This record gives sequence, C-alpha cells and structure tokens, in this order.
Amino acid sequence: MTTKRFIAGAVCPRCSEMDKIRAWRDDEAEKQFRECVACGYQDEQSTVIQAQPQEIPTRVNQPHTSAPDVESAVINFIPNPGDTKH
Repeated sequence: MTTKRFIAGAVCPRCSEMDKIRAWRDDEAEKQFRECVACGYQDEQSTVIQAQPQEIPTRVNQPHTSAPDVESAVINFIPNPGDTKH
C-alpha cells in the first residue's frame, strides 16, 4: 500500500490553497504523484534519471590550445603641456 503524505507549506498551482497537496510514489510505474485535496488537481513526474545534454562547445568553455599572439610594446605617457596643475 502506498502512503500518501501531505507536503507542509506546499501551495496548489490551480487553486492556490496552502497545505492541501499530498504526494506519493509508485516504484513499479517509476513515477511520483501529487494531488490537491481541495480542488482535485493532479500531477505526475517520472523518477527515472535522464541523461544531461552535452554542453555546446564554445570558445569560452574550451581550453586554449596555444598562447595568443601578442606583441609587447612599451607605452610612454607624456604629460599634457597645457595642464598647469601639479
């Protein structure tokens, strides 16, 4: 026999009543169920773990194959001759 348990603090998505949702699990069907005792709303979810989709390869999530080509240069800052503040 399956034990149906009330979920404390759960709000029904249909009637918005709090503490009226009860849930239970059917291991043979590999499903989890919930229902509202106030309005009769019913929902079910699969308990089978599904494989996660592969992340799309982008330049952000791929490691660098080589160092970027950068030329080193020294930058000299020349003070503004019109600036009289010291």
